[in-house]
Amino acid sequence: MELRHFQYFVAVAETGSLTTAAEQRLHTSQPSLSRQIRDLEAEVGVQLFIRSARGVELTAAGHTFLEHARLVLAQVEAATQAARRVAYSAKPVFGLGFLTGQEMNWLPEAMRILCDELPNLEVTVSSQYSPLLADALVNGKLDLAFMRAEPDMPDLIYRLVATEPLVAVLPSDHRLAACDEVDPLQFAGETFIGVSGTAPTLKRVIDEFISRLDADIHPSHEVDNLAMAMSLVASTRGVMLLPSYAENLLPWSVVCRPLAGEPPTIDLVIGYSKTNTSPTLSLFLSRIDDLIARRQLKSAESRVQAGGKP
Repeated sequence: MELRHFQYFVAVAETGSLTTAAEQRLHTSQPSLSRQIRDLEAEVGVQLFIRSARGVELTAAGHTFLEHARLVLAQVEAATQAARRVAYSAKPVFGLGFLTGQEMNWLPEAMRILCDELPNLEVTVSSQYSPLLADALVNGKLDLAFMRAEPDMPDLIYRLVATEPLVAVLPSDHRLAACDEVDPLQFAGETFIGVSGTAPTLKRVIDEFISRLDADIHPSHEVDNLAMAMSLVASTRGVMLLPSYAENLLPWSVVCRPLAGEPPTIDLVIGYSKTNTSPTLSLFLSRIDDLIARRQLKSAESRVQAGGKP
């Protein structure tokens, strides 16, 4: 069994068509691709596809094989990226990722650890949705990311670095902006803005919290990112829930307020691949407790300066 068999199999499974996979994904002939798939099935010893006039569909065995085939290809890509970083870099490279907006809180301290200990290190920084950060870690494009704990990622290891409360986000001249705390039941009757599946963990936390309120609160819109969230809150005069770090990114037209009672929370973790043997990663992980402690101290100092409780 060769690597190309996995590539061919995944292409056919994802397109549902031998012809489409051959012409658009693999740039080979359909008869040649059909022969390769038959050879693969013969070697595996089970039928992986059901052929019909409409195309091909995976069998139960095919669905299982697909999960492992994707993992094989991901591991090959990770190995390739790691080898290229070593071969073509004049100095070591460390790929650091952040859930968009979190770099404002964590990047300065992370860079202090990396650059103080390894002055010749080249650090690349990526700001993305959490699921995309998870994919980049698996594929070897990032070494470590500040993110959400994405499910169904068995190759990743997570470590908790912070737990954030969710806060109410609303127009600065909204009637609820005058409150020191916002009772979430007051969202009933307001234009409520939810988050889309691009942030699945946050969406789940918000949806479960709203469901427990047992109030007439239903999203009128869903947003994909923080910039879109701020724009919709301001333009629709809507309200929404976001993690407290979003306060760093608010324009003048939008404010946030703590929720009354016990607010829902969401975890921020660092994630990294269990197969990553980078010495730089090991060094960073050995200093993560110091990083968390310094970040907590700065947060407490900021609250005191703002007149809040330490």
